[in-house]
Amino acid sequence: MAVLFLALLCCSCAKKAIESPENISLQAAGESEATISAVQPTKSEALLAMQCYNNAFYHQYGTYGPSYKAYYYSDVTHSGRMDFWKQAEAIETLIDAYTIHNDPDLRNKMVYLYNGMRDAYGLLWSSNTFNDDVIWGALMCVRAFLITNDGGMKDMAKNNFDMVWARAWDNSLGGGLWWTTANNTKNACVNAPAAICAMYLYQVTGDASYRDKARMIVDWMVSKLYVPGTGEVKGAINAAGVITEGARTYTQGTFIGACSMLHNAYPSAGYKAMAAKAMDYTQNSMCNAQGLLPDEYDTEDCQGFKAIFARWACKFVRDHGYQNAYAAWLNYNAAQAWSYRNSNGLMWGQWWRRTPDSYVNSFETTCGVAMMNGVWLF
Repeated sequence: MAVLFLALLCCSCAKKAIESPENISLQAAGESEATISAVQPTKSEALLAMQCYNNAFYHQYGTYGPSYKAYYYSDVTHSGRMDFWKQAEAIETLIDAYTIHNDPDLRNKMVYLYNGMRDAYGLLWSSNTFNDDVIWGALMCVRAFLITNDGGMKDMAKNNFDMVWARAWDNSLGGGLWWTTANNTKNACVNAPAAICAMYLYQVTGDASYRDKARMIVDWMVSKLYVPGTGEVKGAINAAGVITEGARTYTQGTFIGACSMLHNAYPSAGYKAMAAKAMDYTQNSMCNAQGLLPDEYDTEDCQGFKAIFARWACKFVRDHGYQNAYAAWLNYNAAQAWSYRNSNGLMWGQWWRRTPDSYVNSFETTCGVAMMNGVWLF
């Protein structure tokens, strides 16, 4: 109860935005002038951000065998559960926070949310025609397994990855996974996270075929979607071989994550350099003049993309010692997000103005939580 009281008390004290790394004085609408600085949010603030998110959206709705089951609501009005893939990404955000804080309440909630996914969707998701949805779910499962050592989580990850591989990989366009079962486009949003998932499956099963699949996927992406001169990762290529989508933060982030993991298996293959190039493109060509990541608010499906970028970008910085190159930029984004939280401690994806108290959804509000906890990896 004391923890909850502290969370609610701290969440009610929203700060101003941070416009640049230097101390500056600014006047925000309806607020008094103050001097602020873009410093990394504290570790306790990162935990608080996750707790505020759970306070707003977490719903435990029954028992599941000897355990419990839960889901995240889709928005602050509690109008229903999050969509399948968004739910998986929200659970990954919780996994990010647990990785930093080792908090038993976060671990329990992760297990109950995983049980809720099993309860709602079963063990094999072959009825879902979106291959990327299935891969996001499998990736969540294998990351949860690394925390709990629950064999059911590993089996769900493996069986759903294998199902997607069987139905989505072919030699059209030289390889690559189709986005949906309609086989119209091959997208970064399924291929890059599938490579990450495959590397985790290699780690937990010892089966080298998963490592080989990860390399096949990324090498195909490099040949079709990656722009070596700039580091841009195109979003999709259609069956006729025409690029149909440009870069997004989550496609950049998952490509970075996949290359980062492949570097450990193939250190002389240039994957780490490509990941760094993709980081540079995101920072220099997708951000504003101050280095703030883009909003991506064109559709509701896009609003949580920055959480996925934060996850894999921060891990890349930690794993390969790139703090000098990227830590200040990532810390700036974390500080900016937190400075514009609302009275409930929630942060939407528009990190340049205050988060509304009236309405936000549970996908857009993963962004700041993932970034604040991600920077504590390094």
